[in-house]
Amino acid sequence: MSSHSGAASPPFAREIEQTQLANGLRVISEYMPHVRSVSVGLWINSGSRREEGPESGISHFIEHMVFKGTETRSAEEIAREMDGLGGHLDAFTGKELVSFNAKVLDEHLPAAFEVLADMVLHPVFRDDDIEKEKGVILEELKMEVDNPEYLLHESFLSNFWKGHPLGQSILGTRETINGFTRDMIGDYWRRIYTPANIIITAAGHVHHEQIVALAQRYFDSLAPGPVLETQPPPKPLAPVLTKRKNSLEQVHLMIGVPSYPAAHPNRFAAYTMNTLLGGTMSSRLFQNIREQRGLVYSVGSEASSYKDSGYLSVYAGTSRASLDEVIMLVLEEFRKFKNELVGEEELRRAKNHLKGSLMLSLESTSSRMTNLARQQIYFGRFPTLDELLEHIEGVTSEQMRDVANEFFQPSRIGLAVLGPLTGVKIKRTQLVC
Repeated sequence: MSSHSGAASPPFAREIEQTQLANGLRVISEYMPHVRSVSVGLWINSGSRREEGPESGISHFIEHMVFKGTETRSAEEIAREMDGLGGHLDAFTGKELVSFNAKVLDEHLPAAFEVLADMVLHPVFRDDDIEKEKGVILEELKMEVDNPEYLLHESFLSNFWKGHPLGQSILGTRETINGFTRDMIGDYWRRIYTPANIIITAAGHVHHEQIVALAQRYFDSLAPGPVLETQPPPKPLAPVLTKRKNSLEQVHLMIGVPSYPAAHPNRFAAYTMNTLLGGTMSSRLFQNIREQRGLVYSVGSEASSYKDSGYLSVYAGTSRASLDEVIMLVLEEFRKFKNELVGEEELRRAKNHLKGSLMLSLESTSSRMTNLARQQIYFGRFPTLDELLEHIEGVTSEQMRDVANEFFQPSRIGLAVLGPLTGVKIKRTQLVC
């Protein structure tokens, strides 16, 4: 490591403070003196993996519904008020969390916070809005199903984590969306949107006392609600599935293996290996399959991790004629990671890439606000930037080889293929590495 890696340089010493209200709600803020904006988020520590059976897609549905109006504001008033502040209002649903967030100038924080709190605490869930929103979300579902990458990803995960809520689509299905009723939605919202399950994060030109005072003003009177119990982790399977869709020109494929949960100590070795495998334009998959052989336009890998599980996946789009060769080349890269140590120069490049991405990802108030929530949800603590950089720096070629040998096992490799597959047969015996 370089000689001056000891103390953090001033811009990266993070000023993070946290407070827990009496009812269990947590408030976390980071002061960034050199900016004028503030990003604030209300995070629900629960996403689509909490949904069972007919509830599939309900977290995402509620995320849409809170924009439809509150006891005192119409949908148009919510939009007009945020636009009038010159702010951005956004929301998203994941498998393990839901976020409602806003970014405004520091002077507008109280007004923006009040709108966010009103949406989350006082939605009205009118019957006619529910029916209209079903139409909107069914269109969103159709749009996604028209996207082969989405369809492939959902087919793969629903078989990889078969029977477990983590394998379900965040959007739900046509049947579950059509089945939502006002009672179901209200019941789920009351069960999940409780202080014990809400985290408020803010980053930017904001002092901790200010955000705590706002949280107290709007959330203090809420009853704590139960802490949600831990769910069992999914058991990964290794599906081999082909889905025929003759309207597609290309064959899309996804190869996936289990990987580590978000807080696992080996995660840095897995991230580094993923970077080298297919995480960048200089990665092995991109250089070998696209640049040298011209078999694909798009190829890459990603590592996805959750509280208790994770997976590493490779995606490629190719011609039907090249399908077998592309699968073979991906498995060939798996084999190399298992049998050969990564060279010093390649390892250095991957570490620099990861460190650079990490530093760049913390430049905006919204990314820091999100980072605070994720650190709390997945780690329960806020590692310093120096600590994270040290972990990346500490990864060895031997550790990556061990990770590869743990997960790149034929019995653990899943494959999903989508496209014009008439006459295509893929056997598990092809997935040897």
